[in-house]
Formats: sequence, structure tokens, C-alpha cells
Amino acid sequence: MLLADDQRDVLEALRILLKGEGYQTEAVTSLAAVFNALEKKDYALLVMDLNYTRDTTSGQEGLAAIPRIQEIDKMLPIVVMTAWATIDLAVEAMKRGARDFVPKPWDNERLLTIVRTQIELATALRRGRKLEAENQLLRGSTPNLIAESPAMRPVMEMISRVGPSDANVLITGENGTGKGLIAQALHTLSPRASRTMITVNMGGLSETLFESELFGHVKGAFTDAKTDRAGRFELADEGTLFMDEIANIPLAQQAKLLRVIETGNFERVGSSKTMHA
Repeated sequence: MLLADDQRDVLEALRILLKGEGYQTEAVTSLAAVFNALEKKDYALLVMDLNYTRDTTSGQEGLAAIPRIQEIDKMLPIVVMTAWATIDLAVEAMKRGARDFVPKPWDNERLLTIVRTQIELATALRRGRKLEAENQLLRGSTPNLIAESPAMRPVMEMISRVGPSDANVLITGENGTGKGLIAQALHTLSPRASRTMITVNMGGLSETLFESELFGHVKGAFTDAKTDRAGRFELADEGTLFMDEIANIPLAQQAKLLRVIETGNFERVGSSKTMHA
């Protein structure tokens, strides 16, 4: 959770209150620091004051910042605070995208209820958005793997040993030998079996779309990027990603893919915020 206020004693009071409820917080004292933090990391909630310049009480600084914050992360719930609360200011903050409004000094129980509610709601909204994106992908039914020949016994034994692990698996074989079936079997035996298995034909990705398809992109990253879009690694989070025809990846793209396979870290096109697969 990110806390923003120009008064350090306010930040400390919020930190102590929220720590007592098990929340981890980071604190900043300026709007510039808010933007910088959001560019680098995802937060469950932003609690921010509306005034940062000395002797300013209008709340216009914070109000003007809300749309920019939403451009960085439109799913981030924003709770605004001010010691100069009015009904008009609260209404304007909500119109611009704030989820709730808390006057200072705040009531601890009410603030904690708002924090808990907004985090739970945002989590549900993010989950729904991810499921919607997953459902847009064409996914066939899971085929059955039937193998009784002596030549396949070592393969089946390997699947039974590797399937329950979180290891990356390289499946090799000629075209038509059932690499996709093996991938499905591994997914079925894994702890991720109840989650999604995403399949992507790596050989069919052009160099220009490679990063966008795998890592996703943010709005404005390139001409046709009208909205944020999750990539295949993000959609397969907590599930399985099967990269079919991986041997056909151009040499220039292999280094980008290697980093994700080794560390799990990647960035959406147009963003400097590191995500973890």
C-alpha cells in the first residue's frame, strides 16, 4: 500500500495504524514521488492527501493528480484525505476517479473499513479483468494422453516425476509426435491444474509483435496501443504457459525470452514497471 502526505507525522500515524492490521506500507511526501513509485511497482491501494504546497487548502493539487495516476494504473483504488474537507471537494474527487474520501482527523475504524473494502474490491476487479482476457483466447478441450508402448514408458514416468514440480520443461520431438499432448499432461498433473493453460505458437509471432504478445503493453506504447493489454506470461500467471514451436524464435528475440525463463521478470512494452511471472 502506498501512502502520500507532505506531513511525516501523518504518514507515521497511518503506518502504525495499518501495520497493526497486517498491512505493509510505503510512504512518500510529494506527488512526484507518487508517480515515480507507481511507475516502478504495483500497489494494492493508494491513500493520498490532496494538498502538498504550504498554505494550500484547495485540494486542487491532488485532484489534478488523480487522472494521471489512473493513466499509470487504472485499476489502482485511490482513497483521498484532507483536513479541509467539504462536500463539493469530496464529490469532485469521486468524479475524477477516487474511490473514497476521508476527512482529517480520521476515525480509525472507518478508515480501516474503507481500506479493507477497497483492497478486496480491487482484487476482485483485477481477477475479473484477467479472466475476461483469458476467455478471449481460443483454448481447446484438454486431450487425453494414451500411451502403452514400451518406448513411451520412460516418457510417462518422466511426466509423472516432473508434472508436480514448478520446473521449466523443454519438450523436444518431430512435428506431429504429440508435444502438445505432453504439455497438457504436465499441466494436468501440476499444482496448477485448476488454473489456465495458455498456448502460444511462437513460430507464428512476428518480430514486431513478439514482445507485445508475450509481455503485454501499456496504453500509448505504440500507435495501435489504445488500451493496456496483458501478455501471455501475465495471463498464464499461476497457470501454465506452453510455448509451441519455440525452436523457431529468431535469434534477436531469444535473449528477451531467456531473461523471463531464468528470472521470471519482465516489463510490458512501454512500461518500466517490472512484473513477475
